[in-house]
Amino acid sequence: MDAFYASVELQRYPELAGLPVVVGGGRRHQPEEIVDRETGRTTRRFARLADYAGRGVATTASYEARALGVHSAMGLMKAARLAPEAILLPADFETYRDYSRRFKSAVRTIAPQIEDRGIDEIYIDLTDVPAPGDVAANAGAGEPWERVRAVAQSIKAAVRTATGLSCSIGVTQNKLLSKIASELDKPDGLTILTAQDIAARVWPLPARKINGIGPKTSARLETLGIRTIGELAQAERTWLIEHFGNALGAWMHDAAHGRDERPVVTYSEPKSISRETTFERDLDARRDREALSRIFTELCADLAEDLRRSGYAGKTIGLKLRFSDFRTVTRDQTIAVPTQDPRVIRRTAGECLRRVALDRRIRLLGVRIGTLGPAESIGSAPTEVAEPTPSLFDPTE
Repeated sequence: MDAFYASVELQRYPELAGLPVVVGGGRRHQPEEIVDRETGRTTRRFARLADYAGRGVATTASYEARALGVHSAMGLMKAARLAPEAILLPADFETYRDYSRRFKSAVRTIAPQIEDRGIDEIYIDLTDVPAPGDVAANAGAGEPWERVRAVAQSIKAAVRTATGLSCSIGVTQNKLLSKIASELDKPDGLTILTAQDIAARVWPLPARKINGIGPKTSARLETLGIRTIGELAQAERTWLIEHFGNALGAWMHDAAHGRDERPVVTYSEPKSISRETTFERDLDARRDREALSRIFTELCADLAEDLRRSGYAGKTIGLKLRFSDFRTVTRDQTIAVPTQDPRVIRRTAGECLRRVALDRRIRLLGVRIGTLGPAESIGSAPTEVAEPTPSLFDPTE
């Protein structure tokens, strides 16, 4: 999906079309509605990046904001220096999840074999998907690439009908190339790459455009004189193995040549589900006890809702804390009976919390649940649902 969160927000606030928009603010950045007393007309006042102060990060940015240098995971203070007049909106993940379900359902009506890769991205197996009727009647419809082009166009139309949003599709012979191709002509792109197109369209790209080559590997490749995918493709396989090890070296050689044998995986069991939040300022366990307790409860409630929505229950409940010095600690506890009850999750995570010395200000708080199984495994066994103590974050308790 194209700039997914920002595009969803533009559905809600169409007056922002064409403006730089950044999603990532907290609740205090909710637009303010203003009613003109004389005309009764309602307008909205939006927060601007120039007025932001805090430690938050951009979740996503519209293409207009990206043109100014703002990108996802960038600190909002840095983004404010690049685009001070950009609109800042709070993230609304419940709405984004709803749009995600809608676009995936639209795709499944045409091509049911999909691999879910997160809230805004999927892989689709088009091998056996027939061309739309009007194209199939055409003499050229028997050509595989013409067929899949028509199918991809019908998918784009279905997604727009279901959501009002645009998406970009890359059609290639495998998942690795499709990931690259889907980003070549954004937004609203439809890119088809055959094996003959790799040299012209893929090889000039930076090596980091290969999904799986991260910043560290990219930097190391640069020290060895390799900056583009084409230069990586020209490197000897044995040389890459010598410098990066057998698994990574061989994989990079294959990837640079567009080779990828991974199938589209239509279903996989999650190992765990988690919720976490990074605070805009470090919170003190004593002075900010009330706020921390409220946030803790909300995280547990959201995690329980994720479990119910996905049809799972879990037994291993965990806590994650990151302190102001960036030290991160985790604690886990396994309960006897699988649960998706927010009170049980809250109580058990609270017991994990009591095993942590809260002697520093807190930067991040998260909860997770693992050892997952179908929700039917809950059965009728009783679960203890005693409420946690209100003073859970008081280090003196």
